[in-house]
Amino acid sequence: MTMLYRQPIFPVDSSVLRLIQFALHEDIGTGDISSDCCIPLSARAAARFIVKEQGIICGLPVIPIVFRQLSDDVTVDLLVDEGSICSPGTVVATIEGPAQALLTGERTALNFIQRMSGVATKTRTYVDRIEGTSAQILDTRKTIPGWRLLDKYATVIGGARNHRFGLYDMVMLKDNHIAACGGIREAVDRVISELRSHKAIRIEVEAQSLEDVAEVLQCSGVHRVMFDNFTPDIVAKGVRMVAHQLETEASGNITLSNLREYAQTGVDFISVGAITHSAVALDISMKFILPRAT
Repeated sequence: MTMLYRQPIFPVDSSVLRLIQFALHEDIGTGDISSDCCIPLSARAAARFIVKEQGIICGLPVIPIVFRQLSDDVTVDLLVDEGSICSPGTVVATIEGPAQALLTGERTALNFIQRMSGVATKTRTYVDRIEGTSAQILDTRKTIPGWRLLDKYATVIGGARNHRFGLYDMVMLKDNHIAACGGIREAVDRVISELRSHKAIRIEVEAQSLEDVAEVLQCSGVHRVMFDNFTPDIVAKGVRMVAHQLETEASGNITLSNLREYAQTGVDFISVGAITHSAVALDISMKFILPRAT
């Protein structure tokens, strides 16, 4: 079992807590009739969280948050570090407390850590594919609605870097912004005029051709140019044109099979929506620890 090289801080945020509470309410509704009918209130139990396939474990801090919404009398022991690469059979956490609470929170806790571990694992596949190049993998806003913080946290656990979190923390002038303004220069000039008192906000401009790249280079105040749906050879030409005057990013129609070809162009960043929108949940289960027969 090995650790990844990057360890972000888990986002203990009110929106994450609300998401967990919503997920529990969605599942429990008017009550967990299965557990309520067959498990006495006084019954206690212990369980293990077991990884069933190779992958990166992510989301462990969610486990105590989930179960403590159901009972204050729950003890959770996290047995591996967040971001560990775990083999099948690895016990990543144990939990002890009221049996009803454990059964009621089981599915919700698993849904969170399976999804997050799946995102981290898929991300690591992309990061490993470009090892040895100077490019870095970026995530996108193609996340599950309401899951933005957790999805982006999981991509960093997998070795990627975060792109903007939303519409509020970075200017990105895409094709529709440019069309609405009448051109790249017009769009950039309007943004610069409006952001005079907010110079810390970074500006990225999408280019759909090398002619667009040339126009972006003529605009002052831009930090990064995105090569949108360029082939690798055109990306390489764009990188040479930019010549380190701006950061460069490739995006669009990039797959695991052509990813390394893009990375070898010298581009700084490669943004990949698939690491979040197409991630498959990692197989993890929660199993009760049964008392030994006497």
